[in-house]
Amino acid sequence: MATGTAWFKVPSAIKVELTGKPNRYVGGKDLVLHLIGLIGVDGALYRSLEFTGEGVAQLSMDDRLCVANMAIEAGAKNGIFPVDDVTLAYVEGRFKREIKVFEADEDAIYDEVIQIDLSTLRPTVALPHLPENTKTIDEINDQIDIDQVVIGSCTNGRIEDMRAAAQILKGRKVAKGVRCIVIPATQQIWLDSMHEGLFDIFINAGAVVSTPTCGPCLGGHMGILAAGERAVSTTNRNFVGRMGHVKSEVYLANPYVAAASAITGKITDPATL
Repeated sequence: MATGTAWFKVPSAIKVELTGKPNRYVGGKDLVLHLIGLIGVDGALYRSLEFTGEGVAQLSMDDRLCVANMAIEAGAKNGIFPVDDVTLAYVEGRFKREIKVFEADEDAIYDEVIQIDLSTLRPTVALPHLPENTKTIDEINDQIDIDQVVIGSCTNGRIEDMRAAAQILKGRKVAKGVRCIVIPATQQIWLDSMHEGLFDIFINAGAVVSTPTCGPCLGGHMGILAAGERAVSTTNRNFVGRMGHVKSEVYLANPYVAAASAITGKITDPATL
């Protein structure tokens, strides 16, 4: 504080090469959960995760923001995506500063290279009590009953996530005894969701729409779990007591899986509805 400077170690890097195109009901959340499942919550400790390859072009900006956000769940210092047309279109009009593009050196050295074919990914769920405890939706016991669903947060509260949830909930009803809480990440996303009619879909389905907030993600409010309760959540962490009582359970999933689970009252593959 006295000098205005701080010391940081420059992290080494892991290259994650992406190929292929995600299938239906698969997005950035599934990619990052799959990666964390591969390397563990400390697999990228104090290192940088650099995502490259032709598969990057198949990920929307919302997908990339989700992945970069959850890089820390693998212990990484950051998650980096290359700048492309999708990036430039996203930042256009958001600020007036000159845009400077930084790229990795062609001879950059990486600690390791991980290859992921997006077309092979399935909706992925992190079971209690670590983000690395992952299984595909096909590997999960379809009798895991739930009490709550949370769709939102800094990882999956963007407009694409709201649309994904609405796609599943439209014309359907949340299961009796299940609380379904939808939390747009920002006021702008809240407004966009309202203007697109997504709130009508959520409310008609029996869900509750919250003002933008971290809310239940860190055990704050808008859906605190009691002892023995289970939640499917699109948030970033599922540690013991993360969303309430230490004897509650949090399952991390994408918005499609979360919404489908709200309808059936148990962890559900959206493709089966």
